[in-house]
Amino acid sequence: MERNFGQFCEEFLRLTENKTPMVVVTQVSQRGSAPQDIGSRMIVGLHGELLFGTVGGGKIEAHCLKLATEFLDAKEHVENQSFTWNLQKDIGMTCGGEVTMFFEIHKPKDLWEIAIFGAGHISQEFVRVLLRLDCHLTVVDQREEWLAKLPESRRLKKICTNDLASVVDTLPENTFITSMTMGHASDLPVLVKALTNRHFPYVGVIGSVAKRNRIETDLVEKGVPKERLKDFFCPMGESFGRNAPAEIALSITAQILKKRDHL
Repeated sequence: MERNFGQFCEEFLRLTENKTPMVVVTQVSQRGSAPQDIGSRMIVGLHGELLFGTVGGGKIEAHCLKLATEFLDAKEHVENQSFTWNLQKDIGMTCGGEVTMFFEIHKPKDLWEIAIFGAGHISQEFVRVLLRLDCHLTVVDQREEWLAKLPESRRLKKICTNDLASVVDTLPENTFITSMTMGHASDLPVLVKALTNRHFPYVGVIGSVAKRNRIETDLVEKGVPKERLKDFFCPMGESFGRNAPAEIALSITAQILKKRDHL
């Protein structure tokens, strides 16, 4: 059973990382005879396919597969729930035992996508705040040593490249983009890409009002339409706190949360 539980955990994590809709069915109790033991479990996919394990095969398993499929097909939210069945009276099996099955429903939602260009001091703090939220992060930098300082997480993707701006083309349309690279020269290409042909819900760059004025001039020279100049934040973050990286990170987090909640 321990070996099977380890295999179950591996498969469950793999399916979760792939955002696979599924129902985990677990036999949590029994009275009398039953095809499987307490603790037996299976994973059911979106179309009723058996992705892992078994709760006994035959009529009881077919019944669970059908019910799990109905839960995944439901348009409204369905809570996890358990059912107790008499195998003879309720399921139509010859054995007369009783089982209780627990249905754990997993319908993955799209995570909030945030891209951070630059892995420096502010980014280090920013990432650690964001990992406490329900989001997926992509951090892009030229320096492997700074990317290595970031925490490890299944919700954090690290990209090391000298062509930061090229990553913009790979980002989903709903990505919040923040740029805090080593300076204006590396921030500008990211902003040009983000503001020319794409319409991301949030684009921000670290800096002062003076930096914004310089950026606006350079964006126009690079062919960004003037009407798009209002579509990025600089300075980035809410007006509170001091210049410590952790406080700046918190102010940026507050701003993107406000923007997200008003979409």
